[in-house]
Amino acid sequence: MAVVVDGAGGGLLQAVAEDGTPTGPVEPVRDAVVAVAEREQAERPRWVWTATGQVYPKLVRAGVRVDRCHDLSLAEGILLAADGRWGEPRSFAAALARLRGLPVPDDTSPGPRSGQPSLFEHDLLGLPDGAELLDAVVAVHAAQQQWLGRAEHPGRLGLLVAAESAGALAAVEMAEVGLPWRPDVHDAVLTELLGPRPAAGTPPQRLRDLAGRIDAAFGGGRVNADSPAQVLRAFAGAGLPLPSTRSRVLREVDHPAVPLLLAYKELSRLHAAYGWSWLDAWVAGGRFRPEYVPGGVVSGRWATRGGGALQIPHALRRAVVADPGWTFVVGDASQLEPRVLAALSDDLGLARAAAGGDLYAALAADAFGGDRARAKTALLAAMYGGEAGQLMAVLRRRFPAAVGYLEAAARTGEAGGLVRSRLGRTSPPPSAAWLAATARAGGPEPDRAAWLAATARPGGPEPDRAARDRGRFTRNFVVQASAADWALVLLAAVRRCLAVPGGHGPHPDGRPQLVLFQHDEVVVHCRHGHAGWVADAVAEAAEESRRLVFGDTAVRFPLTVATVGCYADAK
Repeated sequence: MAVVVDGAGGGLLQAVAEDGTPTGPVEPVRDAVVAVAEREQAERPRWVWTATGQVYPKLVRAGVRVDRCHDLSLAEGILLAADGRWGEPRSFAAALARLRGLPVPDDTSPGPRSGQPSLFEHDLLGLPDGAELLDAVVAVHAAQQQWLGRAEHPGRLGLLVAAESAGALAAVEMAEVGLPWRPDVHDAVLTELLGPRPAAGTPPQRLRDLAGRIDAAFGGGRVNADSPAQVLRAFAGAGLPLPSTRSRVLREVDHPAVPLLLAYKELSRLHAAYGWSWLDAWVAGGRFRPEYVPGGVVSGRWATRGGGALQIPHALRRAVVADPGWTFVVGDASQLEPRVLAALSDDLGLARAAAGGDLYAALAADAFGGDRARAKTALLAAMYGGEAGQLMAVLRRRFPAAVGYLEAAARTGEAGGLVRSRLGRTSPPPSAAWLAATARAGGPEPDRAAWLAATARPGGPEPDRAARDRGRFTRNFVVQASAADWALVLLAAVRRCLAVPGGHGPHPDGRPQLVLFQHDEVVVHCRHGHAGWVADAVAEAAEESRRLVFGDTAVRFPLTVATVGCYADAK
């Protein structure tokens, strides 16, 4: 069902088939919100609209939730990337311009905080209004359906588009509902760690104390703990020249200032990112309402525009407390990326290791003499392109299909090619700088050994460093993006299992609410009496996601489900 809404609250509807062909007349409506609510109740159609972030918030604020949609802007981005056209504008206006052979506008037109054009800014974008806009929506949708049909795996790519659109619905709903947040607990945690709230522009007492002790540890030379240059000079003056002040570098140094600096860095980050200013800006009415960006990372993982909802420090999770009479059901995927690799590669040995609860322990027992730490190091090095020497050799002998899958992805990246996730999300192409660097080095050749021999310069940097860096990226992309596929389908399945659409589930009053989604974790806020069936629904959604994304695989994706009153207690 295609829909457009005008500035007065009215709009137009038109029924369309799955292939985008109109199957009914244009239906003018005086109140688009009421019309959508009525049609949703009666038919539960898949709504086709320009962008969920533009259309759906008004519906949600009016109490209307829909089951399904096709987000034309998000779909355009996925389809462009699948054709290797990363970087092209993906807005609805751009999609329409491409379809009509007109100059394509960029995606930087004025709009709200999201940077996306707001619902009624058609004139600013050169978009039509009324029936002509509805015709444009229908035409772009039909073109995208044809585009999907030409894909190598149209079913998978279609599932990705549907899941991305469902994720956009969930993002709007979660922003409207908000994550329960206790400002008093947040303030107490900050006070415990940093001292009482300071005056504006003044560092907290704990940071001031640490800064003084750091200076004293270096002999009282007025070292500014916030200045890496001064800290490096102080270490050099103590006979300890360091390449940087990164925490991993500092931990290797034996000096009394090191534990103080590590504590200062951790608390300073907390104060800057989640201190009292953050609390004032982001929490209102006992709710934290982040602005999610579905597919905001190239791998398909989400991002946020401010607020840091995807990186809440464990200490501040104590402030995420369920409402009285309510609880949280937290579903967290266990060792997701190694299991995804097992499913992608059809490696039987790795699949057997993934059958139990702790994949790394099973891997250790099978190939690393029971040493779990060595097994984990080896597998992470394989997925992320790290150096693990003999450990990698063991992994390659025992799990050749898994390692071969990763190395094939790396070779594709090193040669400048594109790789895809399980559902078809496509990696970005090489940058202009990468192409220039590899061109100067002679360019990747089919015979890699011959290329290295021809381009090696005595005493110079490794000529294929840029290629290797890209190989590490594509090696990880195929796993991380496929894990994001699974997690996105999980989110869509949880949302449907909870009967969020339209509030027509078994508990229309006080129904369970999705309140947080981050990478491989979902959090549902529900009444105590609903926690049991919500936990079952989350577990069932995980199994459904496995079937939809990976088909008939022997690999299992266990989900740890916890029912807690405080988010910090879930882990």
